[in-house]
Amino acid sequence: MGPKKKKKSAGGKKKLSKAERLRLLREEEERRLLEEEQARIRAELEEAARIEKERIEREKTERLEAKDQERRGIEFSELNVLEESFLSASQWKMKNRALAKWEHYTGCDGSPDPMVVQEINTFMSLWREETNNDIHDVIEKGSRILQLIDKLELCILDTPFHELSPEDVNQYQNTILQLQDLLHHKYNEATEQLLKQASSYAESESGNMEVVIKKKNITLCVWANLKKNPRFRSQRFYDEQKEPCNGFELPKPLAICDIAVRILHTHYDHVSPFQTFPTEPPKLEMPMRKTVIPVSSVDKKSKRAQTSPSVLSSKSDHTANRSRSVSTTFASEEVKTSVSVTENTEFTIKKSSTLVRTVSRAHVSALQMVSIFELEPLEEFVVDLHQFMSVGGIYHFNALKLPPQAKQVKGWTMVQVLDTGLEVCPYTAVCEENEDPSLITVGITIQLLDSVIFFEEPLIGRWNPHGKCWRTDDIGEVVYNMKEKEISFKMNGFFTITLLQDAHLNMPYQSWELRPTGLDEAVFTILTTFAELQIEIKVNQCMLATITTMEDTDLLSEIRGKWMTPLALLLALKRAGMNIFPAEYSPKYVSVNKKLLLAEVTTYQQMALVASAFAFSWSKWNLESGDDNVVFKACEHLTQEPITDGEWALYMFSGQRAQRLEITEESQVFSKNIAEDTEFHSTLYHLIRDASSEEGMERVNHTHYLFIDAVYHLLLATKVLTYS
Repeated sequence: MGPKKKKKSAGGKKKLSKAERLRLLREEEERRLLEEEQARIRAELEEAARIEKERIEREKTERLEAKDQERRGIEFSELNVLEESFLSASQWKMKNRALAKWEHYTGCDGSPDPMVVQEINTFMSLWREETNNDIHDVIEKGSRILQLIDKLELCILDTPFHELSPEDVNQYQNTILQLQDLLHHKYNEATEQLLKQASSYAESESGNMEVVIKKKNITLCVWANLKKNPRFRSQRFYDEQKEPCNGFELPKPLAICDIAVRILHTHYDHVSPFQTFPTEPPKLEMPMRKTVIPVSSVDKKSKRAQTSPSVLSSKSDHTANRSRSVSTTFASEEVKTSVSVTENTEFTIKKSSTLVRTVSRAHVSALQMVSIFELEPLEEFVVDLHQFMSVGGIYHFNALKLPPQAKQVKGWTMVQVLDTGLEVCPYTAVCEENEDPSLITVGITIQLLDSVIFFEEPLIGRWNPHGKCWRTDDIGEVVYNMKEKEISFKMNGFFTITLLQDAHLNMPYQSWELRPTGLDEAVFTILTTFAELQIEIKVNQCMLATITTMEDTDLLSEIRGKWMTPLALLLALKRAGMNIFPAEYSPKYVSVNKKLLLAEVTTYQQMALVASAFAFSWSKWNLESGDDNVVFKACEHLTQEPITDGEWALYMFSGQRAQRLEITEESQVFSKNIAEDTEFHSTLYHLIRDASSEEGMERVNHTHYLFIDAVYHLLLATKVLTYS
C-alpha cells in the first residue's frame, strides 16, 4: 500500500473565488470613495465656517474701524488738550531755571554763575594765580568746581533745544573742560606743596613720608622715599578709621631712588574723552496708518456728508475742517479704500512738534536708536567706550621727583627752591634676559568704593595720553578679591588707570512694571539679569527705593532713599555702575525689540497720562507684535494691594490705533483679534478710559502735570518697550 493522503484540517481557510475577491475589492473601493467624499464635505464645511468666521470678524472690524474713524477727530482734539501737560511741565522748568538764576544773582554768595562767561573766566583766572596751595583748601575749593561742572552739565542736558543755542552749548562744554584742567592743575600744585614738606610727615617706623586724605570726592595717598631703604618697597595706606585704602609695590630699581609716589583717586572721571552734546533736535517720523472702509460705509458717509452737518462741527472750526477733509476722502471714487491723510499728517506734525519742544539733550541718544551702526575698527587693546564705561572714578598713579627738603643749619631752616613745578619721574619696565619680571614691574592695589556696583570682575584700562584712549596692554598678574572689594595687579610703568564695566550688563531687562500707589505717586520696577530696582515717583521727584541682587540687598546707600529729579537720578545711577539707560549705540551691543520710534514715544506719553490710576507691565507678546505695534499689560489699580495675574489685560498700540486683545499672557499663540465687547480707539488714553471706573478717571483728571512729565521721562530714558 502506498502512503495515506493527509486529510485537510476542518479549520482550514476556504479559498476565495474570483467573484468574491472582486466583490471585496469593489466594497473597499466604495468605502474609500465614501470616506474621501465625507472628508471633502467636512473640509468644505470647515472652510466655509472659516470663511464665514473671517467674514464676520472682517465686518466686525470694519464696523469698529468706521466707528473709530467717526470719532477720530474728537479723540485727537481731546488728546491734544491732555498733552498740554508736557508743555506746561516744560514751561514750569523754564521758569524754575530763570528763578534759580535770579536767586543766585541776588544771593551774592561769591560763587560765579558758570553760564556767564565773564564771571566764570574771572573765577578761574583768580584761582589759577592764587599761591595758597594747601591741600585741604584745594580740596574744599575743588568741591565747588565739581558743583559748577555738574550745574553746567545739568543745564545742557535738561534744557530743551529751542531754549539753548548750539553756540551756548559749545561755550558750556569749553568751560567744563577748562574747569576740569584747572582742578587737576591745582591738585598737582597742592601735591608739590606737600612734597616740599615731606620730612615733616615722616612716619616713625620707616622714616618715610605717608599722607592719606580721604574726602567725599577724592582719596589722596602720598608716599616719599626719604630713607631710601630697599626693604621698604611696598606700602599699603589706611585712612583715619584704619580702613584700607590703596597701595603699591615699587620695582627694585626705584627702591633706592629719590622719588615720591602719589595715588590720587578722583571719584569722578575727568580723563575719558569728553562726550559732546547733540546740537540738533531729533527727527521723528511715523508712517501713516491705512484704514480700510467697506464701500457701503463709504456711500453712507458720503450721503451723510452731503445731507447733514459734520459730526464734529460742534467741537471747533479746526476739527470741522479736519472732518470735511476726511469725508471728502471717503467720497473719492478713485479707490475703494481710504486713507485719512490730512488727519494723520496733522496729528504727526503736532506730535513731533510737541516732542521737539519738550525733549532735552539728555534723551536724544535714546531717541536716536540705531539698529546697525558701523564704527571705525579700533586698534588692538583699545577699549570701546561705546560698550564699556568707567566706574568708580580715576586712579592717577604717579612716580614723582622728590623736591629738595628743608635742612636745619645753625638754627636756620634752609631749603633749595626750584621753579620746576611737580616733576614726573619717568619709568618703563624693560626686562633683560633671564631677569625676573616681578622685580621690575610696578604693583598697585586698588580699593573699590562702597558707592559703586561691579556685577562682574571689571576690565582694567590705562590711559594713553597720545591716543586719547583707554588701553588694556602693559597690565598683568591681576588678582581679584571682589568680596573684600580689592584688586591687585602689575604694570610696566606708572599709569593713570580706571576700572571698566560693560555698559549693557543689565540690558535687555527681564521684566518691568509701573504701578500707581496714589494720586501723583507710583513705583517703577525693573528686573535685570543681575538686580531688581524699585524707583518711587512722587510728583516731579524720583527716589531709588531699593536695589537688590542675589548676594546683597544693601547697595548704593549714598543715593538710595534720596529724592531727586529724574535726570539727576539717571546720572547718579550711571556713575554708580547701575546703567539701565540705553544710548544711541546700545543696539550694537544689545538684542533690541525694535519698534517704530514715534509709536513707542507716543505710548510712553499716554501711559504717563493715566499712570496715577492704571498699572502697566511687560508682556511676552511684545516680541511677536511686529515693529509697528507695542503690546503690554495694563489694569486699573487704585489700592495698595498687589496685582493678581487675573486683573491684567493685554493692550496693543501702534501710536494711532489702540485695542484690547482677546488673548491673555497664558495663550499659546499670538493673535491681533480684538477682545469681545471692546472697540478700536485712535489713542491709548481713550481705550484706557473705556476700561476705567469713575473713581479712576477722577484720579486721572486730577493728576499733576509734573508727575505726568516725570513718569514719561523715566519711561523714555529706560525704553522698556524695546529693551525688554
